[in-house]
Amino acid sequence: MAESTLWWLAAGIAVGAELLTGTFYLLMLALGLAAGAVAAHTGASFNVQLVVVALVSVGAIGGLHRWRARNAGTALQAGANKDVNMDVGETLQVDVWNADGTAQVKYRGANWTATAVPGEPLATGAHRVREVVGNRLVVEKI
Repeated sequence: MAESTLWWLAAGIAVGAELLTGTFYLLMLALGLAAGAVAAHTGASFNVQLVVVALVSVGAIGGLHRWRARNAGTALQAGANKDVNMDVGETLQVDVWNADGTAQVKYRGANWTATAVPGEPLATGAHRVREVVGNRLVVEKI
């Protein structure tokens, strides 16, 4: 069996393992293994193939680490992300605010406790759900 075939099989196994575990690091390793297969196709020696696998894998993992570190602060928390929480962006009616800054609102057929967005005055009327924190709706005036 050719060396390139072994590299391609190893890359396929790494991709399969990634599908089972859900980690991107195995995909980066699979990229390195695929680069080793390409190096084998070009006729490089086995030692050169190993160096290519190592450099591409480490470079891809390092790039993934840097990308995650750079974009870590931009992701919304699940409670404020409309893609995760169907309540974000929905409207409701606040009739009266309590002295402690909360309100009991009727929303989706149940009673909920609502709090205003920090720094926003407590006004009655229509509000939009900005975030869900535990079992409280954080709302803003529309």
